[in-house]
Amino acid sequence: MKYIIRENDPAPAYIQLYRQVRDDIVAEVYQYNSKLPSKRIVAEELGISTITVEHAYALLCDEGYVEAKERSGFFVIFRPNDGFASSSSRKAPLLSSKAHRSDTSLEFPFSVLTKTMRRVMSDLGETILERSANSGCDELREAIRQYLLRSRGITCDTDQIIIGAGSEYLYTLIVELLGRARIYAIEAPSYKKIEQVYKASDVKYEMLPLGQDGIESGALWSCDADILHITPYRSYPSGISASASKRHEYIRWASINGRYIVEDDFESEFSISRKPEETLFAASSNENVIYMNTFSKTISPALRVGYMVLPKCLVSDFEKKLGFYSCTVPTYI
Repeated sequence: MKYIIRENDPAPAYIQLYRQVRDDIVAEVYQYNSKLPSKRIVAEELGISTITVEHAYALLCDEGYVEAKERSGFFVIFRPNDGFASSSSRKAPLLSSKAHRSDTSLEFPFSVLTKTMRRVMSDLGETILERSANSGCDELREAIRQYLLRSRGITCDTDQIIIGAGSEYLYTLIVELLGRARIYAIEAPSYKKIEQVYKASDVKYEMLPLGQDGIESGALWSCDADILHITPYRSYPSGISASASKRHEYIRWASINGRYIVEDDFESEFSISRKPEETLFAASSNENVIYMNTFSKTISPALRVGYMVLPKCLVSDFEKKLGFYSCTVPTYI
C-alpha cells in the first residue's frame, strides 16, 4: 500500500488517508464497484488505529465516493463518467422558508468576539484606521490563505485572495472581470440574489434545473453558458448537495472552451463540529474555478466580509481591470 501518514502534516491522520484514497478512486485505481481494503489491513499497514481508518471511510461515504455494505465492507460507487445521462427528476425537499441564507443562528460566541475586538484595538491602536490594500487587509488575506490550506485543501498565494463587503459585491466584481459578453448559468432554484445581481449587471443567464444530486446533466451539457455559478453544498433553498460524481462532472464541463466555474461555498463554512466539504477549486487542475465564501454564518452577517480566490491565470487580469477599486471592508474588520 502506497499511502503515507506524515506526522508533520497539519491535517489529522484520517484526513490524510481520506484524501489519498479519494484521489485513487478518482484516478480509477479503485474502479466502480471494487472493494476497498479492510479497515484492519489499512490500520496494520499504516500503523494507525482502525477508528482512524473508519473516520476516513465515513467521509468517503458522506461525499458519495463509496458506500458501506453490512458485513461486506466498503465499495466504490464513484464513476468518472457519471452524469452524462439525465439524472432523476426527483428533487430534494426545499429548505423551510424560515431557514434563510443569512440565518443568524451563530456558532461564534459574542463574548469571544467582543474580547477579540478589544484586543485588536489595544494591540494595534490607531493603525486600524489606516487604509488597507485594494484587495484587502494583508493580514486577513494571509490568515485566510493559511486556513484554506489547512482546512479546505486549497493551495493559493495571498495575491489570489480578494476581500469584499459580502457575496453580492463579489458577484459584481466577477461579472466585471469575466465580462458581460459571456453567458452565465445558475441553479434553479437558487439563492435569489445571485439571479438579481446578474440581472442588474445586464448579462445573459440561464437557469439550470436541479436534480437530486446537482444540476440535471441534460440541461448542463445543452446550455450555452460560459460561466457556471454553483452552490455545491446545501444549495439554497433546495438543500441539495452535489454528489462526488456531479462535482467532477462540473469540472469536466468547465474544461471545454475556456469555461469557468464560480464556486459559491456559503453553506459549508468551517465549523468545529464537522469536516468541510471537498471544494471544486482544490479538485480541479484546470485553473478555471473561482472560489467564494463569507463569514456570515461563522461569525455574523452584519460583518459584511466575504472573499474570493482567483485562479492564478486571472490575477493579472483582475489587477489590470479592477485593481484600482478600494477595498470595501475596513482594516479593523
